Amino acid sequence: MALDDRDDVERIEFDSQHRDVLIEHHTNADTIADALEPLGLGARHVDDTSNIDTQGDSGRERTALIIALIINAGFFVGELTVGLISASMGLIADALDMGADASVYALSLAAVGTAAARKKRLARVSGFVQLALAAVGLVEVIRRFIVDTELPDPASMIVLSVLALAGNIVTLVVLNRVRSGEVHLQASWIFTANDIKVNALVIAAAIGVIAFDSAVPDLIAGGLIFAVVANGARRILAMSR
Repeated sequence: MALDDRDDVERIEFDSQHRDVLIEHHTNADTIADALEPLGLGARHVDDTSNIDTQGDSGRERTALIIALIINAGFFVGELTVGLISASMGLIADALDMGADASVYALSLAAVGTAAARKKRLARVSGFVQLALAAVGLVEVIRRFIVDTELPDPASMIVLSVLALAGNIVTLVVLNRVRSGEVHLQASWIFTANDIKVNALVIAAAIGVIAFDSAVPDLIAGGLIFAVVANGARRILAMSR
């Protein structure tokens, strides 16, 4: 976003795994470095090269993102419904995480081939929605800690989390097939990889509910997931300024 609206920058490719950014531009490197330093990501000029790969196909990107959006939106509705019925904050929080991811995929879908200004507007809306939902969820977790609540159903937690885990693995495979240097594809892939850890956390919480005959493991898992969503929203809002 810091570079995409500059006239002297032709193309940007990201490798998030190795923290590399390849920028095709017609200005000197110091000007680019000056634009990146305020982001606080430790940007430094490494090398000049003419070996720039071609960008991923937009049609394949859209197809992959649509599949990811459908999977995450579906599990958002399913986990939220079962979470409310089974009184599990872990499932409700995981549902919110799926909903947050669905909004990221929708944002990524809208961002394919669009200008930086629109990406920033879409990112701000997504960030504010996620932050508001996470805040409501954290308040509910605190309320349930204070007020004695019914024990969540661990069987429902495990079954839905295993299904969500399978859905995230499918999403990861689909995104990996079109994984390119585009930042929205990189971000989407990272979000889904992190979701697998969240699914494992809910399963562990369900085992804790069985072992201790207490709702506390479920509430802890819910609180941690809501905090992760809130932090993700904060980062999105910071990037979209």
